[in-house]
Formats: sequence, C-alpha cells, structure tokens
Amino acid sequence: MFSKKKNPSKIDYEQRELYENARKRATQKKRLFQHFVFFLIGAVFLIILNVIIGYQEDFKPLGYNWFVWAVLLWTLLFLIHLFNVFIVNSFMGKEWEAKHVDRLVKKQKEKIARLQEKVEREHPLPNRNFEKDTQDPVKRIDPDHPEKPLNS
Repeated sequence: MFSKKKNPSKIDYEQRELYENARKRATQKKRLFQHFVFFLIGAVFLIILNVIIGYQEDFKPLGYNWFVWAVLLWTLLFLIHLFNVFIVNSFMGKEWEAKHVDRLVKKQKEKIARLQEKVEREHPLPNRNFEKDTQDPVKRIDPDHPEKPLNS
C-alpha cells in the first residue's frame, strides 16, 4: 500500500490514445448539446423579452424585430459549431492527421535516400587498402526503415 514501487499502467500506448480520442470526441458532442440547450433557452428568452415584455419593441433594423437578428446570428454560430464537430472533425480527425504525417515522413525519407545516393555518386569515398580503415563501411539508409541501414 505504501511501497515505493509503483505499478506501471496496464494499458498500452495505443489503447490509451484511443481512449483519449474517444473522451475528447464525447466532450465535443457534450459541449455541442449544451450549446443547443443554451441556444433554445436564449432564443425563447429573447422572444419573450421583446414580444411579451415589450423591451425595445420599436427597434426594427431592416424591418424585422431585433430579436430575430439576434436569434439568426446565434443560429449561425450554432451551425458553425455543428459543422465543426460533425463534419470537419470526422474528415480531419486523428486518423486523417496520422495518415498525412506518415505520408510526409515517408516522402522525407525517400528524399534523404535520393540525396544520399547522389552524394555517394558525386563524391565517392577513396578506396581504402588499410585494414584498420575498412572496419566501418558506409551505411546506406532504407527510406522505409531508416533505423536499419541497407548494408547491415
């Protein structure tokens, strides 16, 4: 109970990342629902304020009551929030980001491999006849597996 040794987490990294993504997504949807509830309550309050109580009844920009413009603006903000949660996030979520990062990393590795081949062609190393100098041959990098050189 009071030991210094702590048990490591039994959930591996991928499971933890999946959990965090799911938690973030649930929080996004919860906030959208809260926004919708506040929108409904606020719209009803603005209508009651103008129509029943008579606050600023004479103020009619562009021929409509002011509460109509306030509710339309709030509706626009809610639709932007809705679009962001359900459309943008589903197309450009974590999976999309990971796929594009992997693609860019692969391109960079291929470019590095091409540059390395070009340098080796244009500036070859001199032939070494001494045994002490031939211990480490030049290692070429495979673009798909940069941690494992081709010559090893």
